[in-house]
Amino acid sequence: MKSITIIDVAKKAQVSVATVSRVVNGNYPVKDSTRRKVLDAIKELKYIPNIQARELNTQHSSIIGIILPSLFNTFFAEVINGIESFTATSGYSLLLTYTKDNPISEKKCMNELLMRNVSGIINISPNTEKVASDFFDQIAERIPMVFINSYIKRPAISYVNNDERIGTKIALEYLISLGHRNICFIRGDRSDSYEFKQDIYEEVMKKLNNFKEEYVLNIGAGNSIETVELAANKIMETLKKHKEITAIFSCNDLMGIGAVNGCHRLGVNVPKDVSIMGFDNVFLSHFIEPKLTTMDQNMMTLGWTAASLLMEKIANDNKTSRQVVLQNTLVLRDTTAPCRD
Repeated sequence: MKSITIIDVAKKAQVSVATVSRVVNGNYPVKDSTRRKVLDAIKELKYIPNIQARELNTQHSSIIGIILPSLFNTFFAEVINGIESFTATSGYSLLLTYTKDNPISEKKCMNELLMRNVSGIINISPNTEKVASDFFDQIAERIPMVFINSYIKRPAISYVNNDERIGTKIALEYLISLGHRNICFIRGDRSDSYEFKQDIYEEVMKKLNNFKEEYVLNIGAGNSIETVELAANKIMETLKKHKEITAIFSCNDLMGIGAVNGCHRLGVNVPKDVSIMGFDNVFLSHFIEPKLTTMDQNMMTLGWTAASLLMEKIANDNKTSRQVVLQNTLVLRDTTAPCRD
C-alpha cells in the first residue's frame, strides 16, 4: 500500500507543498480557509507527517536521549515519568538507553545517542567517578546535557540532585533518636550515591564511637532484578553473626525490601527486633508489609526539573548551565520503632 506523502496532500488541497508544511509545523501564518482545506486533505488521506524528513529539513532533532543505570529499580521509571510529563507538550520524544551500572556501557550509550543526533541528553545517576571527566567535557561542548543525582560537577553541564548527604544524615539521626546504636549499612557497587552515603554513615557512626567495618555490607548489584534477593541473603548471613544489630540503613528501597524479607526468613520481627530504613520512596515501598520507612527522593520533581533545565540549555544554544538542589524528606511508616532493650 502506497504511503501518503506531503505532495499528495498538497495536490488534494490544491496548495503548495510549502503551505502544507506551514500548516503541519505551525511555524508560519496561513489563511483560515487554506488551513481548513489542508486539514481536510490530511484527514481524508490519513496523512502522517514524516518526522525524520522534517528534522532533515529543519536541522533540528525532536529526540531527547535518556541514560539510566537499570530497568529494574522503579526509582528510574518514576524519574522518567517526570521527564515525560514536562516534554509531552514540547514536541520532543524520549529515546531510552541503559548501562547496567557499567561505566564502559555508559560511555557507549553516550556515543550512540550522539550518533543518533539527539537534541540533548539526560543522564540519571551517572558513574562520574568511574568515567574520565574529560569525556563528559568533550560531549558537553557538543550537545546540551543534564545530570541527575551526580556530585562531580563540570561547568558545561546542568545538574539537578537531591542532597543525599543531608538525607542520609536525617535517616541515621532518626534511627539514633530511637535508641539504635548498632546500625548495619547496605550498599551496592559503582554508584556515586553509595559512596557519599557511606561517607556520611562512617562519619555519624564514628561520632558515636561505634563504627564497625563488619556492619558495612556490599551486595554488588544495587539496581538489578537480583538486588532484593542479594540484600536478603546478605542480611540473613550478617544477623546470624551479629545478633546485636538493631537497625539497618539501606541505600535504596530495593535493598530495604530485601532486608525486610531476610528478617522474615530468620523469624526476626520488623520493627520490634530490627528497624529498617529505605531510601528513595519508590511505589513498592508502600506495598510491602510492614510498609517501608524511607527517605523521599522527589523522583517526579527530579525528572521534571531535569527536562526543564535541558530545554533551557537547548533554547540558549547550550551556553547556560545551572544547578538545582532538592531536599530529601523522611517518610515514616512501619519498619522503624524504638530500639529493643
